[in-house]
Amino acid sequence: MEKLPAKTGWIWVKSGFALFRKQPAEISTLFLSYMFLMLAVGIIPVLGQLLPLILVPVFSMAFMQACVQIENDKRVYPNLLLTGFRSPACKNLLLLGCLYLLAAMIAIGASALIDGGVFWEAMTGQIPLDAKTAQESNMTFAMMFSAAVYVPFAMGFWYAAPLIVWQKMSVLKAIFYSFFAVQRETKAFMVYGLTWIVFGVLLPAIVSVIVALLVGNASITLMVLLPLSIMLTVVMYCSFYPTYKQIFGAPETSDK
Repeated sequence: MEKLPAKTGWIWVKSGFALFRKQPAEISTLFLSYMFLMLAVGIIPVLGQLLPLILVPVFSMAFMQACVQIENDKRVYPNLLLTGFRSPACKNLLLLGCLYLLAAMIAIGASALIDGGVFWEAMTGQIPLDAKTAQESNMTFAMMFSAAVYVPFAMGFWYAAPLIVWQKMSVLKAIFYSFFAVQRETKAFMVYGLTWIVFGVLLPAIVSVIVALLVGNASITLMVLLPLSIMLTVVMYCSFYPTYKQIFGAPETSDK
């Protein structure tokens, strides 16, 4: 397979918007159901801080399956959230989630090399995460360093869940194939990432400034930004599937 051109990253984003446009209400309802469920899980003492990350691979398959449903002109329902739990590969998805957690801990822990552990303490709730804490330490650079440390892990995790479920790979094999698939298409992923920085960060910021200048009301600004942020997040979730399909092909079989 030849390397994909850099512009493929933009095509993936457009494909995400195209999938969203076919069933905007349905896929948004699926996302909101997921968010409410995570809020409920977060109430659980101690485990509530760990489970949302551990369950990411399991729930990611709900959105991947939803994209398959949309592509095949089938209706998306909230019960798709159970897709990962119904899969024979559920145990491997949970194991992958534990690796997500371990990788996050390693990345955040590595930030101590920059700020002496301030970011770690803030993330673990030992100190408040506020502007004063950031100003009095090197936490901003520590966060950037932590993100850089996490990049190789993110490459390994990007396709791991669908490879485990749809290609029936073991956890380590899926991580291996995912890492090198992303590494091979670095240019396309750079464009993909930069595009989402524009849509996911800069666009909401610009909209908030414009609305604030025109209206000058914080409540109205929030009313505009909240649905926009939700929509862009859902579209981003939808765009994950085109990246998989472009490299590994459409899944031959999928969990219902």
